[in-house]
Amino acid sequence: MPLKIVSVRKSQNLYLRGTVSGQSVFESTGTSDKRIAEEIRRKREAELWQETIYGKRAVITFAEALSSFLTARPQSRATIAYYQRLLPHLGMHRLSEIDQNVLESLYPLVLRDGHDASPATKKRAIRTPVQAVLEFGAIRKWCDRPAFEVIPIIKRPRKFLRPEEATRLVEAAAPHLQPLLVFLLATGCRMSEALDLEWRQVDLRGRRAVVWQKQARERHVDLPPVAYEWLSSLPYRDGYIFRPLVRTRYGMDLGKRYQDTGRQYGGQIKAGWSGACHRAGLPGHVREWVPRGQKTARRFFVPDHTPHCLRHTWATWHYCVHKDLLRLQADGDWSEIKTVTGYAKLMPDAYRDEIVRWWSYGPEIPRSDP
Repeated sequence: MPLKIVSVRKSQNLYLRGTVSGQSVFESTGTSDKRIAEEIRRKREAELWQETIYGKRAVITFAEALSSFLTARPQSRATIAYYQRLLPHLGMHRLSEIDQNVLESLYPLVLRDGHDASPATKKRAIRTPVQAVLEFGAIRKWCDRPAFEVIPIIKRPRKFLRPEEATRLVEAAAPHLQPLLVFLLATGCRMSEALDLEWRQVDLRGRRAVVWQKQARERHVDLPPVAYEWLSSLPYRDGYIFRPLVRTRYGMDLGKRYQDTGRQYGGQIKAGWSGACHRAGLPGHVREWVPRGQKTARRFFVPDHTPHCLRHTWATWHYCVHKDLLRLQADGDWSEIKTVTGYAKLMPDAYRDEIVRWWSYGPEIPRSDP
């Protein structure tokens, strides 16, 4: 029985009902306009016949594949934001149609600088998310494995801090940020892992914390003495450990938790990080601009280091102390050994004893007067 357009009680939208090649169909057209619904009926019926003859790879779209992909493999809010920018331009493309030409056509549609965007931006915002969905579809035989041109990226030197710089940074930070910075420097945790950490996941007596990845995979992190001391100094023992400073009707107070804003590389603490780096005398530059609709220029210090550099710092310190790449890979939770080889020999051996002391004692914990 071919598809027919029918109306349904309690719904303004028209529906498709019928059977095509033994497949029963009852689905909304998403519209109450009969003319548009008829066009949708014809297209849907043709798709079903094509799927019967040639299989799903002939009809499945990027939007459909993406829905299955996100269900099977939950992604971070930042990654989902990339897909949201791609969907209006790529959603109705069949997976089998997406090739190098389609990929490059997305640059001027999605990226602010179009074809002039940096290779890293093209790879992060377009190629990597598109390739992930196509790889997912290829495993299910919805399309061929993707074959895109390599986007060459110039590797920049990893930025890290020496122990004395790390101490200055912590001492210059706002009080509510200090425990977070010490924790990152002492454990090498990712920012997302630290901000999602709750007290119920910390065993102070055992000096260990359990952090979670976005793939719902847990890992156990040992707490060096400096991390243990700073966590022990916090006045509360429930909820999230690291909390933002928020404005209330009674003044400034600690909030319940940092929200996932979709920003990467520590954007959740952007303002506090900028102030701490500036006061600590770390390198950077001042950005000046006039906001739209205003006449007064605004200034903001942009540090050369990002909060993610604290993970780089921990890794360089780790190798300097232990000289063991396999241990560094395991302790830092990297999937490939080649990722950690870049941390070897960045920190001179002369700093080894200073690093050991930092992980043992670190910056002095501010104590309030009794």
